[in-house]
Amino acid sequence: MASQSVELSFVIPVYNGSQTVGDVVERIHECFRDVAIQVVLVNDGSEDDSEAACMALAASHPATVSFLHLARNFGEHNAVMAGLNVTSGSYVALLDDDGQNPPEEVRKLYAEIQKGEHDAVYGHYRVKRHGQLRNLGSRFNDRVANLLLDKPPDLYLSSFKVMNRFLVDEIIRYRGPFPYIDGLILRSTSNVTQVEVEHRERERAQSNYTVSKLFWLWLNMFLNFSIAPLRVSVLVGMLTAATSLVGMVGVVIDKLYINPEVTIGLPTVLLVVMFFAGVQLLILGVVGEYLGRVFLDRSGHPQYVIRYKVERGEPRG
Repeated sequence: MASQSVELSFVIPVYNGSQTVGDVVERIHECFRDVAIQVVLVNDGSEDDSEAACMALAASHPATVSFLHLARNFGEHNAVMAGLNVTSGSYVALLDDDGQNPPEEVRKLYAEIQKGEHDAVYGHYRVKRHGQLRNLGSRFNDRVANLLLDKPPDLYLSSFKVMNRFLVDEIIRYRGPFPYIDGLILRSTSNVTQVEVEHRERERAQSNYTVSKLFWLWLNMFLNFSIAPLRVSVLVGMLTAATSLVGMVGVVIDKLYINPEVTIGLPTVLLVVMFFAGVQLLILGVVGEYLGRVFLDRSGHPQYVIRYKVERGEPRG
């Protein structure tokens, strides 16, 4: 490590970003010439030439750029956790590898967090340049976060943010295999704010977000940082039992006093059985997902695996 203390660290998870990550890193160095910086690139199992691109950047900027090469694709939040664990800056900025979060805009977040009033400053996009699918997924996740994470309704949980060292140290204490960065932030502190920033059009690479990735991101937040689903399951079970009880009483009354000649048909019985079987499977599925995650956590399922790293000029190990 360099002897000069780091003021601002950047963590950039890289996935198929070989065409764009170089521009991002060069602009960081251009915009922060007056600040002692550290740039941590985390290659998250990319299928393109991202490894070579990151190695070249580490060679070009040996005093500032660290590079972690993960053994496989672990997901964006796991990659961020890997990067956070090697940062040393008093503040840490998170941004994507595609250039949609301009490094120049980090200045606004950095200036705000230096006031010392907040532990995290999010970038709030004036105009979002994401595709319709990701925008839809972001809105859905935002609504769920309001309910499960006790998030302020007006706070937008973007991947573009700056945190202070206190908060970063709290986040990296989490060792579970399913991290969700915003959930870890909101369970650690309420001193968060946001600053309006620019969001640019994607220049070259295609978005790496798919329906399945958005779903697993939502599920991670839904199950890992709240017991609300278990409470909902209990409520559903109670309501279903109460409904079935009322229904049975109604059937008895109808048979005895209203339409005694009506025969209770087999289709009705089958539909009722199918309904309650579906409710039971839903509740068991939620409980099973919790138990499965506890099992993976206790069995040592890794949060990430680093195949090798190049840390600020150190040779490949």
